[in-house]
Amino acid sequence: MRTLIIEDEQPAAKRLAKLLGEHCPECQLLDMIDSVEGAVKWLHNFSTPDLIFMDIQLADGLSFDIFTQTALTAPVIFTTAFDHYTLRAFKVNSVDYLLKPVDPTELVSAIAKYRQIYRQPDIYDRSGIEKLLQSMLTQREFKDRFLVKSGQHFVYVPISDIAYFFSEDGIAFVQCLDGKKHIIEYTLDQLEGMLDPRLFFRINRQAIVKPEAIRKISTWFNSRLKLELYPVHETNNVVSRERVQDFKRWMGH
Repeated sequence: MRTLIIEDEQPAAKRLAKLLGEHCPECQLLDMIDSVEGAVKWLHNFSTPDLIFMDIQLADGLSFDIFTQTALTAPVIFTTAFDHYTLRAFKVNSVDYLLKPVDPTELVSAIAKYRQIYRQPDIYDRSGIEKLLQSMLTQREFKDRFLVKSGQHFVYVPISDIAYFFSEDGIAFVQCLDGKKHIIEYTLDQLEGMLDPRLFFRINRQAIVKPEAIRKISTWFNSRLKLELYPVHETNNVVSRERVQDFKRWMGH
């Protein structure tokens, strides 16, 4: 099985390659690419691989741009920290959608799904993709509260009390609607996989917000959006340009 990895985080790419070696020995890793531009050049110069593992947010843009710049027909297993791209992923050549850090059991399951689909050419029916997506979201369990330290004690914070999460100097915090904030022992990447994407949206690398925390939305430089959040905090509250369209869809859901 000729395999290509498109991933801009070198540790994640190396870990995935290691997992493939351990759990899919028949995989022949052709290359590891870290950008949209590099992937487009590679696909124009080499024969199409049997399977591609592809991150969504790359160094120079979203990997969906690869599909608009090439005639890519190879099946893709997405490996990403961004759960809100799930539907868009299934509108291209997606076999499965794995959240980082990739769980070995889920990886084995995704490869098994690939084998099942491409052993029988007619089995891949795109008309059922959205039903599959809804089933995946229904079956997933999301956090409904977090345990945090408050002084010398631990308290739990229910999802309903949370306004947003933010990262500052490498430390993640949960900001509550009542103005209190607490350090939380997860990274934003980890939190993104724990939170219901219908309730929370990651606007940039430093913040994950809930609609109740958004008081005002303004246009900003370079086709971005700036949010006025409550409770007020000097965090990065600008929606990244590549996330603006998904953010608008999320807010209007």
